[in-house]
Amino acid sequence: MIGDFLEHVLGGGTGEVEEAVRKAAATEIMPRFRQLAADEIVEKNGPHDLVTVADRAAEAHLTASLTALLPGSVVVGEEAVHADPAVCDALRGDAPVWIVDPVDGTRQFVHGDPAFCTLVALARHGEVLASWTFAPALEEFAVAVRGRGATLDGRPLRSGSPGPGAVLEVATSHPDYTTPEQKRALLSLDTEGVRRRPCGSAGLEYLAVARGALDAVAFSWEYAWDHAAGLLLVAEAGGADTTVAGERFRVAGGNALPFTAARDAATAERIRRLLGGL
Repeated sequence: MIGDFLEHVLGGGTGEVEEAVRKAAATEIMPRFRQLAADEIVEKNGPHDLVTVADRAAEAHLTASLTALLPGSVVVGEEAVHADPAVCDALRGDAPVWIVDPVDGTRQFVHGDPAFCTLVALARHGEVLASWTFAPALEEFAVAVRGRGATLDGRPLRSGSPGPGAVLEVATSHPDYTTPEQKRALLSLDTEGVRRRPCGSAGLEYLAVARGALDAVAFSWEYAWDHAAGLLLVAEAGGADTTVAGERFRVAGGNALPFTAARDAATAERIRRLLGGL
C-alpha cells in the first residue's frame, strides 16, 4: 500500500492530497480569517511566535486526512512538536512522514494579512518526495514532485536566473532573533549588489523564489515544517539550496546555519559565501 501510494504521488497523482489541503483550509482556516477573538490567539514563545485556534484545528484535520490517505504514515506538525518535541524523531524513522505547517505566517493571519499559507510535504528517510503550498486567501496552489517539476495553479514554475548585474533581493530571518554569530552572518548581506529585507511567511518566500520574483532566502532556523515544502518547490523549479557549510539542507536537522535557497546555483553560492564571510 505504501509503495503504491508513493508511486502514485511520484507519478503525479497529487490531487488527493491537494483536495485534503484545500478542505482543511476551507473548513478550519478561512472561516476564522479576520474573525479571531482575542482568546483564540496564544503566544507560544513570545509575541513573535503565535498560535491560533485555526492552526490547531487545521493541523488536527490534516493529521486525520493525510494518514487516512497513506496508512502507516505519520505526521510531524508544528503544533504537535510544540506539545511533544519527540514527535520530530519520526523524520529519522522508516515510515513515510507528512511534514505539516497548518498556518505558515500566523502573525500575518492574526493581523488580517492574506500572505499566509498551508504547507505539506511528504518525506521518507529524510528525502522530501512531494510538497504542497496553498495560500487560500490569495487563491494560489503550488505543487512539487521530486524529479518531475513544480507547478503553480497547474502551470510549470521556473525560477530562472537574476539578470546580469542585477541587485539581488534576499528575504532573511530577522537578525535580532538569532545567535550573535548568525546575526553577523545575516548582516553580511548588507553589501553592494544585495538588498536584504525581513521575511514574511517562509512558504510564500520560497514560492517567490520558485517563480523568480525573489532572488534568494537566507534563514537561521531549521524547523522542517517551515522549509521542507519550499525547498523542494525551489529545487524542482530550477533553484538550489546550501547551508553555510556548503551542504544541502537536511530536513531531519543538524544543519550548519544560516542556509540559503536561491533561484539558481550561482546565486546560492554567492549568498553562501557572503554568509560565511568568504
